[in-house]
Amino acid sequence: MSQVQGAAAATEESVSSESGGSKYTRNNPYYSTVMENYRLSGAGSEKETRHLVFSLAPEMTYAPGDAIGVNPENRAQAVAEVLASLGFTGEERVLDHYKLDICFEEALRTRLTIGKLARGAIGQYAKLPGAAGVGGRGYAELKLLCGPENKARAEEYCWGREFIDLLTDFPGVVKSPQELFNVLQRLVPRLYSIASSQLVHPGVAETSVRVVRYDTHGRERQGVASGELGERSHVGEVLPVFLTENQNFKLPEDASAPVIMVGPGTGVAPFRAFLEERQAKGASGDNWLFFGDQHRATDFLYEEQFTAMQKAGTLTRLDLAFSRDQKEKIYVQDRMAEHGAELYAWLERGAYFYVCGDATRMAKSVELALLDSIAKGSNCTLDAAAEYLATMKKQKRYQRDVY
Repeated sequence: MSQVQGAAAATEESVSSESGGSKYTRNNPYYSTVMENYRLSGAGSEKETRHLVFSLAPEMTYAPGDAIGVNPENRAQAVAEVLASLGFTGEERVLDHYKLDICFEEALRTRLTIGKLARGAIGQYAKLPGAAGVGGRGYAELKLLCGPENKARAEEYCWGREFIDLLTDFPGVVKSPQELFNVLQRLVPRLYSIASSQLVHPGVAETSVRVVRYDTHGRERQGVASGELGERSHVGEVLPVFLTENQNFKLPEDASAPVIMVGPGTGVAPFRAFLEERQAKGASGDNWLFFGDQHRATDFLYEEQFTAMQKAGTLTRLDLAFSRDQKEKIYVQDRMAEHGAELYAWLERGAYFYVCGDATRMAKSVELALLDSIAKGSNCTLDAAAEYLATMKKQKRYQRDVY
């Protein structure tokens, strides 16, 4: 569950529950110290990917495949812009979702989503008593963004916009700070796949984060959590964190079972943990990693460590796909297709197959390549290959952590 917009979120298939063998949860987080925060991607990369190390309380434990949750804060600049647009000082008192009395500035900073604009927020905004007297583009135009009949128009408006844009385009609606608790979604934790084995790195949890930055509609934007982790979480800073158990993304109990891992970009994070764990335990099973990104020179995450693991025999096979290093783009699913016969042979030996990363395109393409390898390897139809894959799922030999 590595990333939200390239940084981590709740996953599509994996079941996560707060754990860590301790009292710490999203509502009662551990205040962790940032031990390390450095750039993984090289100079000149189109992506900024960072490696972070968080301290843990002695009783906090995790297994490879689990995630660390971070309770993010909206950046001060974004909060100040919203306050200025609304004409409030931030000292006004409001009741949060748990009926706690806090100042409005704290609510905007830690409780409410003022980043990525949701279609539902527009509808709730238009229902406020002050909406009928809206200035700027006018109440009629605001109503054109509301209701199921205007879904496409509203989604187009929301793209690349934040709450500050709605305030700017349709000013004068909010009369009381408390009203925003009926308009904006809660600011929720972000989950990041843990990229370390606790056997190798006791007392800490490590992860990799892609920092999201972009310009839209005349404003500089950044991911709420990835921006905080990338720009404002310096070594020594303290952040509220908790651990979550990912029950459907686990190494096989049989240490001799082969493992195939497909993790492009920051999707490789849990597989670093898998490999560290198997190496530390002396697991005899073969390990095969498919990794891809844009350029080998700047985007080969954990290159030195994976190369060393390959030389040591821990990483049996390492297949790489750097999409922009040649005229034709090559992705991890293309490498899978190239080695389809051997991939099927590994499955026949009882290999467990894991994929982590983007659910929309990558994970679907990987599954199609896997089905094709099974069909060709067993000389059967795609329907029969789908049955083979369904059996693997039942045996927990096909596991996905996608977002």
